[in-house]
Amino acid sequence: MSFVTVQNIFQTYGRRSIIERVNMEADEGEFVSIVGASGCGKSTFLRLLLAQERPTRGEIRIAGAEPAREPGLDRGIVFQRYSVFPHMTVRENIVAGESFRSPWGRFFGAARTEAQTRADETLTRIGLDHVADQYPATLSGGMQQRLAIGQALTAKPRVLLLDEPFGALDPGTRLSMHDFLQDLRAETGMTVFMVTHDLEEAFKLGDRVLVFDKPRWDPHDPNLYGATITYDFDARDGGIPFQTIKEDTHVLHPA
Repeated sequence: MSFVTVQNIFQTYGRRSIIERVNMEADEGEFVSIVGASGCGKSTFLRLLLAQERPTRGEIRIAGAEPAREPGLDRGIVFQRYSVFPHMTVRENIVAGESFRSPWGRFFGAARTEAQTRADETLTRIGLDHVADQYPATLSGGMQQRLAIGQALTAKPRVLLLDEPFGALDPGTRLSMHDFLQDLRAETGMTVFMVTHDLEEAFKLGDRVLVFDKPRWDPHDPNLYGATITYDFDARDGGIPFQTIKEDTHVLHPA
């Protein structure tokens, strides 16, 4: 049984169709890269996976559970801009990530001391133990993104969602973050969905690469049709497509 199942998803905002007829399955531990032109629904798809939005039609199930009605701790997300708490130290950011699982939303007394010890272990693993008492603003872009990913992982999500996580980084830092993410993925075995505009990055990190595009287009009403998965590449086998959705030849396309 597939770990993530997406069945016939449609998402519209008013009369504007964003995505339509999206179907896919992912195994537990799989890394799925998502590419496509700007505005073709990639980030919308991530928000649906997160359960930040609910689809107009269709359903998404994780581990066979009922479709989520709101974001839960089984899913973590990291954005392009560093999604950490600027008023907290690096260590406090990691503790905050774990505290999401606490019934009170924070730790007290001995529980807080234990959480700080675990946070220091996490910081050592992600290479930030030497800046534990500093604030995010004092860190480089790559270090801030390491912190954001570390914070997301501390909540122990089963699915990690990445929305252009390395887009704002310089090339050298970006490459080091690729290694960091691959190491963490090997350690945790989590399922990853990553949106990126970088095709090389998509094929380097992903086991699969999904291409979102609009196979149908009406020049008189550009909002009529949404995007869908037009290609599903097996990136582990030289990028060979094992699923292709045929273009509807009866639909008008712009010149």
